[in-house]
Amino acid sequence: MPSINFILPNGSKQTVEARAGQSILEVAQQAGLDMEGACEASMACSTCHVIVAAQDYARLPEPSEEEEDMLDLTAGVTMTSRLGCQIIVTPEIDGLTLRLPPETRNMLGL
Repeated sequence: MPSINFILPNGSKQTVEARAGQSILEVAQQAGLDMEGACEASMACSTCHVIVAAQDYARLPEPSEEEEDMLDLTAGVTMTSRLGCQIIVTPEIDGLTLRLPPETRNMLGL
């Protein structure tokens, strides 16, 4: 099973086992991490914003134009920001490191 490394806002690291086919949003929620996913993975909010470690970013497929548009509205966006609902776990991303930002902005107003 692939493992995903989450760097929490307080700087601590949590490694979570994930199943291929799950989204990072699902992995984080199942592990009890604070990732809201207010729009239920429909790319209508940015509450699953993650920052991919620079050395891992090229291992992921390119974000869609729709994802990039949502990231443009995201608090604390970086050059390696992605939406967790759009990153699907595969064996190729085993060991991926993601940082959870200290804040998120719910674009749905919920």
